[in-house]
Amino acid sequence: MTILAVDCMGGDHGPRITLPACRQFLDSHPDAQLLLVGRPEDLQSFQHPRARIVPATEVVAMDDPVETALRRKKDSSMRVAIAQVKSGQAQAAVSAGNTGALMALARYLLKTEDGIDRPAIAYPMPNARGGATTVLDLGANVDCTEQHLLQFAVMGSALVSALSHVDSPSVGLLNIGEEEIKGSEVIKRAGELLRAAASNGDLNFRGNVEGNDIFKGTTDIVVCDGFVGNVALKTSEGLAAMIGGFLKEEFSRNLLTKLAALVALPVLAAFRRRVDHRRYNGAALMGLRGLVFKSHGSADDFAFRHALERAYDAARNNLLERVRARIAHAGPLLTAGTAEASGLAPVEPQLADPATAA
Repeated sequence: MTILAVDCMGGDHGPRITLPACRQFLDSHPDAQLLLVGRPEDLQSFQHPRARIVPATEVVAMDDPVETALRRKKDSSMRVAIAQVKSGQAQAAVSAGNTGALMALARYLLKTEDGIDRPAIAYPMPNARGGATTVLDLGANVDCTEQHLLQFAVMGSALVSALSHVDSPSVGLLNIGEEEIKGSEVIKRAGELLRAAASNGDLNFRGNVEGNDIFKGTTDIVVCDGFVGNVALKTSEGLAAMIGGFLKEEFSRNLLTKLAALVALPVLAAFRRRVDHRRYNGAALMGLRGLVFKSHGSADDFAFRHALERAYDAARNNLLERVRARIAHAGPLLTAGTAEASGLAPVEPQLADPATAA
């Protein structure tokens, strides 16, 4: 059995969304069990032979400061869910709650893997090939050194290998051009490290990529700092909203456009499905000694179920062991601790919510 701990109280909607998603997930995964974490009075209506309620008396609000989640709400559903992973009661935790609080609690309770300075947020963004490009970091670390970017590449490779079953996923370094001479000094040094890792067989590094390559699907993974990654994610969110608004406006103008919409409906439906961010919901918090997945705060039951499925796939395909194996192989280049000595402090992560654009 694969056991997941679910923060049923987190997110914008709480049990109204998480519980139906849990039922759908259990019905389609007979080898899974769920630990439903939250206030018993809000969860007691849920009955399933492979689900058990784990009580928690507090809830981390979406606008709670990180300090509140860490020091004051010590019996929050978010904290208790992560604690199930730490104690070995669950193989992964899933929450739609406050991203900054989730990252802080996960790092505090689970700690980072040896060889990794900072956790990173990895998220699959739909691309033109019909799949997804995994981008990291998406907001956990605004200021990054070249060592951080190498660590992100190693972790992202393990993630894509586990979830997409690609033995040697390709990695691109986000830059302002493909040429090696372009970019900041950090990006240039990161490129050197990534090329060295590729020559050692640690990575399948394809070189620099540009922003549009994320959506083209040029590489399986795109590595960048959290500031740039978050901007890219929010840009995709805005683009989806713009396309949706344009289509709605054009197809409601007159009879001719309505007829055109009817003829084009199958193509539009396929396009909408391909770019539907809900299908890719579930950002992985990489670099921790335990599996934690972040769902969009505004996710509906369809999207939250997909976050559960990503956590399930990660646990079933031994993501942690794959990360550790890649870190061990790339150990001489990672030089753990060097990056932290630079004095760059992590910031409270802010993960954009592309589901609101659907």
